[in-house]
Amino acid sequence: MTKQFTPAMRTAHWSFALLAMLLAFCMLLAPRQAHADNLASITNMELPPLPLQQKAVRMLTIEGRLLALSEDRSWLLSEDRKSWTALDFRAPLALAFAASETQTYLLSGAEGARQVVSKVEKLRLRGPTVEASALPPLPAPLTQAVAATLGDKLYVAGYSETGAPQLLALDAANTAARWETLAAWDGRGAAISSLAAQNSTVLLTLRGADGEGDRLLRWKARSGWEEMKPVAGKVLPGAARSTGQAHVLYLARPAGDAAAAPQLHTYHTITGSWAVSPLQDSAAAQGGSEIATGWANGLLRAYTAADGSQHMAYTEIVSGKRLLKTFDWFVIVAYLAGMLGIGWYCYIREKRNSTSDFFVGGRSIPFWAAGISLYAANTSSISYIAIPAKAFETNWQYMTNNLVAVVALTFVAVAVVPLLRRLDLMSVFHYLEIRFHPAIRMIASLICILVQIGSRMSVILLLPSLAIATITGIDVTWSIIIMGGFTIIYTAMGGMKAVVWTDFVQLFVKMGGALFAIGFIIWKLDGGVAEFVSVAAAESKTKLFDFSWDLTQPTVWGFIFLVLFDVVLTFPKDQVLMQRVLSTKSAKEATRSIWMFAAISIPGGFIFYTIGTALYTYYKSHPERMNPLLNVDATFPLFIAAELPTGITGLIIAGILAAAMATLSGIMNSVATLASVDFYEKLVKNPTPKKSVLFAEIATVATGLIGIAAALLLSRFNAHSLFDVSIELAGLLSGGFAGAYTLGMFTRRANWQGVAIGILCSSILTTICWTFKMVHPYFYLPISIMLCIVFGYVASFLFPAPKQSLVGLTIYADKP
Repeated sequence: MTKQFTPAMRTAHWSFALLAMLLAFCMLLAPRQAHADNLASITNMELPPLPLQQKAVRMLTIEGRLLALSEDRSWLLSEDRKSWTALDFRAPLALAFAASETQTYLLSGAEGARQVVSKVEKLRLRGPTVEASALPPLPAPLTQAVAATLGDKLYVAGYSETGAPQLLALDAANTAARWETLAAWDGRGAAISSLAAQNSTVLLTLRGADGEGDRLLRWKARSGWEEMKPVAGKVLPGAARSTGQAHVLYLARPAGDAAAAPQLHTYHTITGSWAVSPLQDSAAAQGGSEIATGWANGLLRAYTAADGSQHMAYTEIVSGKRLLKTFDWFVIVAYLAGMLGIGWYCYIREKRNSTSDFFVGGRSIPFWAAGISLYAANTSSISYIAIPAKAFETNWQYMTNNLVAVVALTFVAVAVVPLLRRLDLMSVFHYLEIRFHPAIRMIASLICILVQIGSRMSVILLLPSLAIATITGIDVTWSIIIMGGFTIIYTAMGGMKAVVWTDFVQLFVKMGGALFAIGFIIWKLDGGVAEFVSVAAAESKTKLFDFSWDLTQPTVWGFIFLVLFDVVLTFPKDQVLMQRVLSTKSAKEATRSIWMFAAISIPGGFIFYTIGTALYTYYKSHPERMNPLLNVDATFPLFIAAELPTGITGLIIAGILAAAMATLSGIMNSVATLASVDFYEKLVKNPTPKKSVLFAEIATVATGLIGIAAALLLSRFNAHSLFDVSIELAGLLSGGFAGAYTLGMFTRRANWQGVAIGILCSSILTTICWTFKMVHPYFYLPISIMLCIVFGYVASFLFPAPKQSLVGLTIYADKP
């Protein structure tokens, strides 16, 4: 019998062949050692001197503006950086300060004190003056005090009157908070030159011995103090500035040469590596007394010239962009055109009068295509961008979730999926109506719609848009609109068949790009594979399992707990995945689709985590190639923009788009299905299949537009890790109704009244856990599900047992 290939399948085969040829061609052309232009540059400028021949004795920032304190007054720099305005504010005893973009804290001494800090104030601009509000005083006076901020935390380091080192912390956002004494570093008497806080760490520099650079000490809450690689020079007092989400800038003179010009040193807190850049301003080597401070994206140094005048030299980091070449745009446009082509082909083949065709592909999808589509939908832009960033920042511990989930899918494939597939559902929430009550179905369906649009679509749209903005300079807003718009078009045209077959092609695009990225990164390392393996092993970057019982960390027990509730007991809760399972030809085919999904998940997961480890190895060897202004989630996009050859950059961008669009299309189609089947067909009198499909097409477009709006709103916030944000939102919003499936499939006693109570209690208690940050965000979802199960089951005994037949509705082999 001759095997028949659909046009969509032929497109997939040709895409794979062209992809392999493109990868080989670009690898041959790519130089091994050469780099593209660095996307971060240094600019140097002179700021105007203070009026009236005044001299600054202290410099600080307030609400993003520069404030100079002289002996008898203060001066505020204009926003255009061209002039100074005198303010009615005097702080002659100011000894140290700490500032973020929005908060400024001033440390000063009491009247008559000699370089001793005891008083802490919060500063605000108020018209022609500065308003100072007192914070709790330090527990004891400190000498050599320095300060830094990290979020709402204010850190102060110094020496007590007895010479003992002290590290203090205050939650400045809590008006009732008091100073907390943290573990102090070892040693007495070493002069403190700076304090900085970045990426959950506090960094302290101490004067080294003559002819040696300053020592660098790092403090973390879990591990305490550690000695890090020292500074290659003497840090100017106060010349430290945290930038981005992982860098700290320092101004330091070469050790042993006090007359030499200062240099810009950048320290990367994740890789622990230093990069040094000489300053090119003509006044950099001038001597005399000097003060320094961090401001905006750089460091300011005020120095006294030979003629006695004070000058201000400012060094700033500036981000650049890499414009795409013609070949890159060709690859991207070809990919987008291909997606529209598949959508159009599916549209013209369908009669558009059948809800079965639009929602579940006429239940004719082969198991292998459904399984591939399941994996494609499960590997969104979060996998493509945020997971490499998480592996780059930490290790492979989150991969444990994939490994445990594959084991859980074995049970799901055998016990759960056949049960639901035999019911010929379109909406998985129809099961909740059959088992419990129509109200439970509609509540759960509504919550799912909110979760998909609010928790998933917004993050999935935003992540690749941030990446594209990093690479090309295209505004994030336009990236979100363009990507969301293309997905809306082909999904609304082709329905579930378009979703599945575009997923099939997109898998080759995104995995091909990911594999090339790994090979290219390792090939660019001086030591190749040997360097990659040795660095990864020495830094424990491939650590998979954490068997501790710390609930604030992603441990093995936490993942088992999560997978038990998120996969084993509640797999049907995800309409996006289940709709692909329901599109297969039979219960047997549905089971096989889960096997296919599980078989791809493990190697696919390792690919994305390996990208993060490879990036860590590369940037540890080449810290000068990093952009200190970018966040951690931009690490992979930075490499794409700065290091990859023409053509491959376009391919990786297409892969990023494919990762996002595969999930987005599934979400749009699933939400449209729920809106049509669970609401339109139940609330409208005499609905026809044709009208239901039309409503679903409109709902697809509306879902896409709302998701675009949610992504634009989320882009206003600077979340440290969008991977963590997506986890939190999913746990808070979706856990409650998910427990209803467990109560329905695994118990005979649960009733709809008990389930409703369980959902309510779960939502309230999980919100309390989130409010007080009681556990790691990874635990929100399983805790929410568990609470729904416990409260729902117990509450069910307050009401009569179900009277309808439960044959075929539980896992108990058709027994009532």
